[in-house]
Amino acid sequence: MPQTLPISSFPEAPTFRPVYRPLTDADAVDIWIARWLRIRPRDLIFRYGCDPRRLYEIWQEERFPGSRAKALELFLARFPALADRIDPGPHVRLSKAAHPDQMRLFD
Repeated sequence: MPQTLPISSFPEAPTFRPVYRPLTDADAVDIWIARWLRIRPRDLIFRYGCDPRRLYEIWQEERFPGSRAKALELFLARFPALADRIDPGPHVRLSKAAHPDQMRLFD
């Protein structure tokens, strides 16, 4: 009869945790370009090792103001064929809270 091992003898699966570091202006430009290339925010979090809120602070231009304009200039130089397929405008935050003006949608 084969010998069975207790469950506690197996090593635990390693968990990957990104190393958090402060973002730079160059990172902010690259994050804008990645947004226009439709790279998932989850992949950006692991690539840059940042908190998800930092991405939205960049996209709302609360941090690194002017990075969107720099990124757009660089994006158009690198990917001129994709210029008509992106929305270079600022990120628009959509609130999930119910607003009284939403009731007019049912009229």
